[in-house]
Amino acid sequence: MAVCTFAQGWPERYDGVMLQGFYWDSYDDTNWNKLTSEADELSKYFNLIWIPNSGNTADFYTSHRKTMGYDPCFWLNHNSCWGTETQLRNMINLFHSKGTGFIEDVVINHKNGLNSWVNFPQENVTGTKTGKQYKVEWDNTNYTQICNTDEANRNADSGVKGKIRGAADTGDDFDGFRDLDHTNATTQANVKTYLDFLLNELGYVGFRYDMVKGFKASFVGIYNHEVQPRFSVGEYWDTAKDKVIAWINGTKVNGVVQSAAFDFPLKYGINDAFNSGKWSRLNDACLSNDPNYSRYAVTFVDNHDTGRYTNDDGNAPVYGYVEAANAFILSMPGTPCVFFPHWQKHKKAIKQLILARHIAGINNQSQILFSQAKDEGYVLNVQGSHGKLLLLLGKKVNYPTTDYNFAFKGEGFELYLSKGLDFSELMNINDAAYSFTLPGGLKANKDERCAFFEAPSSWGVPSKISCWNWDKTANYTKGTWPGGDCKLVRLLPNGRRVFKWTMGINDRKAVSGDNEGVIFSYNNGTKTVQTKDMPFVNGGYYTIEGLQSVVPDVVTSVRNLVADGAGTDVRLHGWYTLQGQKLSQKPVQNGVYIHDGKKVLVK
Repeated sequence: MAVCTFAQGWPERYDGVMLQGFYWDSYDDTNWNKLTSEADELSKYFNLIWIPNSGNTADFYTSHRKTMGYDPCFWLNHNSCWGTETQLRNMINLFHSKGTGFIEDVVINHKNGLNSWVNFPQENVTGTKTGKQYKVEWDNTNYTQICNTDEANRNADSGVKGKIRGAADTGDDFDGFRDLDHTNATTQANVKTYLDFLLNELGYVGFRYDMVKGFKASFVGIYNHEVQPRFSVGEYWDTAKDKVIAWINGTKVNGVVQSAAFDFPLKYGINDAFNSGKWSRLNDACLSNDPNYSRYAVTFVDNHDTGRYTNDDGNAPVYGYVEAANAFILSMPGTPCVFFPHWQKHKKAIKQLILARHIAGINNQSQILFSQAKDEGYVLNVQGSHGKLLLLLGKKVNYPTTDYNFAFKGEGFELYLSKGLDFSELMNINDAAYSFTLPGGLKANKDERCAFFEAPSSWGVPSKISCWNWDKTANYTKGTWPGGDCKLVRLLPNGRRVFKWTMGINDRKAVSGDNEGVIFSYNNGTKTVQTKDMPFVNGGYYTIEGLQSVVPDVVTSVRNLVADGAGTDVRLHGWYTLQGQKLSQKPVQNGVYIHDGKKVLVK
């Protein structure tokens, strides 16, 4: 059982696993009623669930327009687009009875006005659970609780240009909503009231602080020391470990850390390792591999921001071995936070990984015995309180497993547990494999180097889509950006268009590089819109989320997939049906399948 007693910042030796219980625009998938209906399953695997800001927003209050909650308006009214306050309380209480607590997405860096830039609602409610009077007050006359560096003080459209009387911002400015002045005593009192309401009236167990670069870390320390959440994690979005650690230390009160932080330095190492095969990046300095700070590391593969498959700044999803990336964070020290779409698509593997973590006794301060990029992958060996866990990542890793029993494997990883540990429970997980149904009528000719791309609806009806394909030895799309033209080959019933790129006779240009991949792009008239780098598989069928399947004509012959005349091996890793349907693990049903570019009989 995970530790659930109060601890400064984050509990020591905590062995729980967190779920980010939403993604961008997940209003149907993760509203309060929907999550409540999944309580039995979710509570069995997750000790904590992080949900969106549950406070009502100005848009939902006035017009019922749904937003993600990063435009906060009300702090004590929790009837939102995710559900009513009653539904929220019922959900929290039900999960609490099953041993799972909720983390609230606390957005206190900035605030939205109710019907103007600066008109903050005055709130005064009596708690039905505590009987306490909760009151937050705002100076909507002199605006002394808004930073005078806020854009509203410079923009005539705000109606208050030059009239804002708060102090200067103590962190980064945030354009869009009003930056709160946390040096103001009434603002501080309001925040403490709000957090007290969340913990003691609604029943949350902790906070995820949004955009903590926007105000001094010391204020998070002040607030947490006052209201004492059991869990606190800050979104200090930076790739530099020393800066994230400086923020953690900045939350100290009387020398004691008051908050954990998301391990963003690790996130970008994960991207390079699993998207581009740069396995040594997993050894880069981060919180989770530092014994002094792993307690305060909340690790993740993707979240609602990075997991959006667009080319906007900051969006950086893992396209490669998603199961393997989750295997990595679920085997590491720190507290792993699983992204909801990954849970949906790779449920069996994630369940097994969580159970394996508990069987070995891995917690947020476990010792890493060995970690190294090796061959075409990576080795991780961690000592738990019950035994050792050995994780082999990537295509090919030679590492002795004599002292271990093989537990299970998934796409891009193998997991072993030290001898003597009982992991029979892992074999009882029987969730159906996630599969992608390939559209019919697509064709890839023998020995043809090609790829298919299903353009997202957000791309509209582009006049031309281009493909950019390369590896460490050559570029296969003429060597001039944006590469080769794609041909429209299918119009799907949902209105989306499928394009095909085929390498021309003279398209291969010899180059040298340190990575490989494929990118699809188009020009919308003002700029080039593109996918992120995605791992290339010959005949692969891609969406903006990455490789989904492979056109069967390419792989159903009993031969290795060959990238070019030089014989570069680009075998298709993972399991596929003969119809090109991708499976999330080895099939349990007898039959013939494609695995590593070959036909395999499963029986």
